[in-house]
Amino acid sequence: MTAAETCLWSHLRCNQLGGAHFRRQQIIDGFVADFYCHSAGLIVEVDGGIHEEQAEYDRTRDAVISARGLSVVRFTNDQVLSEIEGVLAEIAKIVQAS
Repeated sequence: MTAAETCLWSHLRCNQLGGAHFRRQQIIDGFVADFYCHSAGLIVEVDGGIHEEQAEYDRTRDAVISARGLSVVRFTNDQVLSEIEGVLAEIAKIVQAS
C-alpha cells in the first residue's frame, strides 16, 4: 500500500468509521478496489499521480463498477495525507446515507 492508502486504512479498519466494515484490495469484476464497504455499496479509491495518465481507464472501470449498483468515490494521495479529517467526513456522510 502507498503511504496515503496506509493512512486511510488506519482510520477505516476495524469498523472505526461509524461501525462500517471496510475491506481493502477487494476484487470486483476483475478490478481491485482500494477499499470496499459492502453495506454501503461504496468503493473508496486513493489516486496517485499515475491516475492522471489513465483517466480513460478509470472512467471505464468506474462505469463497470457503477453498473453493479456500487458507488465510487476518489481522493488524491495529497487529500488523504493533508486533509484526512475532511476525507473521513465525506466517506462517513456517504456511508450514513446508504
